[in-house]
Amino acid sequence: MERFEEKFRLSMKSNVALLDKITHYIVKRKGKQIRPMFVFLSSQALGGVNESTHRGAALIELLHTATLVHDDVVDDSFERRGFFSINALWKNKIAVLVGDFLLSRGLLLAIKNKEFKQLEIVSRAVEEISEGELLQIEKSRGVNLNEDIYFDIIRQKTATLIAACCACGAASAGADEETIEKMRLLGEKIGIAFQIKDDLFDYGLGGKIGKPTGNDIKEKKSTLPLIHALNAVDSGKRKEIMRIIKRDNKSKQEIDTVINFVLNSNGIKYADDKMRSIANEAITELNSLPDTDARASLIELVQFTIDREK
Repeated sequence: MERFEEKFRLSMKSNVALLDKITHYIVKRKGKQIRPMFVFLSSQALGGVNESTHRGAALIELLHTATLVHDDVVDDSFERRGFFSINALWKNKIAVLVGDFLLSRGLLLAIKNKEFKQLEIVSRAVEEISEGELLQIEKSRGVNLNEDIYFDIIRQKTATLIAACCACGAASAGADEETIEKMRLLGEKIGIAFQIKDDLFDYGLGGKIGKPTGNDIKEKKSTLPLIHALNAVDSGKRKEIMRIIKRDNKSKQEIDTVINFVLNSNGIKYADDKMRSIANEAITELNSLPDTDARASLIELVQFTIDREK
């Protein structure tokens, strides 16, 4: 990971001073780096890490960072991981151009090194992420009570990128098409479990990190705990809660009402059980890989995604 971070910094280097300053700001405030870890461990489990693996991890991280920068513009968000977002510091126009630059750097990295399989994997992920975002916007006009639609959205918006990580790792190790697809589907399950965990944090299930945030409720997002809770009660109660959710400016008391409703309607337990079931399916499939330290680390990383406290 130390070697990767150095390569990743170099992959964003620019002769334009403003751009170099912004990319330096991005690198200094990087997240948990879970996605590159999935690339490296998938490759290690199937043959070993090489230069192609490093390029795959950089390609994924460039894409991921580009989508985050663009997301903050779309969502009009001024904070990312506790720091000011790019658009908050440098405005929307510059943020969009920075996102475009990062995406093009990833494409050039792949083309220059003839990483056409990895480019195909990541391009499909970009397509799915865009479709997932648009599907969520389309369905956000009303409160979504359909679990299948919820899973379609998170599979495309979140899971597809972790799926691409596992597929790129496999491709870089020289795996055949069948194995690459197997790793992609396995990564998809991990990504779905990862997103359900994020949804649960809205209800304060972050252990040491404290109280419920209620952010998804404020933004009228239909997440699995809420969908299940609304489907588990009579129409009168459902209409009462949906009236609150649809309001533009909800009071703290109203948000607390929705949170307590979800807690009391078994929504949290249902979502947590579903998350652990999907993660266990991924672990079962991982156990079919050769018995190596990399496989054990992959299983630990899956366990971390569902047990993490932030």
